[in-house]
Amino acid sequence: MSSRTITRAQLSEAVYQEVGLSRNESADLLEMVLGEMSQALVRGETVKISSFGSFSVREKGQRIGRNPKTGEEVPILPRRVLVFRPSQLLKARVNEGPVGRQLENG
Repeated sequence: MSSRTITRAQLSEAVYQEVGLSRNESADLLEMVLGEMSQALVRGETVKISSFGSFSVREKGQRIGRNPKTGEEVPILPRRVLVFRPSQLLKARVNEGPVGRQLENG
């Protein structure tokens, strides 16, 4: 499995290549989109991107956990967690990719 990571700079460059904005405008556009998504999630809203997936925040209540090393019970405090649910189209694309094909061919 590849450990390649796509960075903000690479996303910005892709916008520059595809849309034709200047590099600075492309970077600003990317920052605006990511900022708006972040702000919506902080407010507890769901962010849906058609054909890609949905980001949402889920409230998790307090529960009792266990330290695996000592076996000691420890309370886990309530928290908010970010959840991503890919669309069916994205799932299909991922499974059709080179890794998915390798798995099918064994």
